[in-house]
This record gives sequence, structure tokens and C-alpha cells, in this order.
Amino acid sequence: MTNKAWPHAPVHRLSSHGIYMVTAATFYKTRFFSTPEKLASLENDILTLAKHNDWQLEAWAVFMNHYHLIARGELARATLNVYLKHLHSKTAIDVNLQDNTPGRQVWYNFWETRLTYERSYLARLNYVHQNPVKHGLVRVASQYEWCSAAWFERTASPAAVKTIYSFKTDKLKIDDDY
Repeated sequence: MTNKAWPHAPVHRLSSHGIYMVTAATFYKTRFFSTPEKLASLENDILTLAKHNDWQLEAWAVFMNHYHLIARGELARATLNVYLKHLHSKTAIDVNLQDNTPGRQVWYNFWETRLTYERSYLARLNYVHQNPVKHGLVRVASQYEWCSAAWFERTASPAAVKTIYSFKTDKLKIDDDY
């Protein structure tokens, strides 16, 4: 019997080394994280579990039905797959408890891209930071509470911010129809 790849989901070839962009979507694009409290909880879990698994987050944006992140795992204790499975399990249990819907499927799937070219990496950093603007939620990304733009602008040098924000994102192929 041959081992065939399942045609309905991307094949995940994840390790604990490298830099990845991840997009994860909720089941049927349902807006499970529809309150400020739920968005804050999801963002907190993304950050806390990344730190626990030694994944350094460089950018993130959290929305009602999906999220994006850029994660660096040079010395990570767990593969990105392990981190994301733990994250999706915990956040699904938490939001289902809040909604009194135990066992409901929350997460549909995730897509990752290993970033190996500097220009692609820098463009995707800008894309994730600016994603709340793309979705029409704010006019300036740093005004969106559940993304990394304000943190990035506070902690990076002005030259780094200017450089990252100068990278064009219009030619990137990222599934982001939410």
C-alpha cells in the first residue's frame, strides 16, 4: 500500500529550527473570538505558549476568525507543530468553556511558510504588522490592540521600523480571505 498525502489539507513539514509565517483559520471562518476578552485571551495564549516552547514571535495579528504570526525557532524545545497543536487545543477548550459549547470544533487548519529569503521575510513581517489595516479594522496598525505593530514600533529602532514598513506586500501570496 502506498502512502498518499491527504488532498484536503496542506502537508506540514515543521521542525524546531527556522523562521515561519503561520496563518490559522477557524472552522468555517466562524468568529469564535468575537469579544475583546476572547481576542485578548487568544493573543495571550499565542504569546505565552510560544515563550513556553522557546519560539520567539517577531510579529502577530489576532482576529475573530484567524491569526497570523511570524515565529523564529532556532533553539525551540518543541517543533512548531507541537506548539500550534497545544495552542489550538487550549484555545478551543477555553473559548468553548466561555460559550458553554464543549467539544465544538474551533480550528480548521493552519498554513505555514518557512522563510528563507530575507526580502520575503521582511515583507511578511510588514504584512503581519499591517494586517489590521488590510482588514479595515483600523487606519493605523499600531491602533489595533491585538497585533504586534505597537510593540514593534516601541521596541525597534526608528530605522528598523522604517525599513520593515517600506517593504511591499501586494505581491505576496497569502491566504487571507477572512
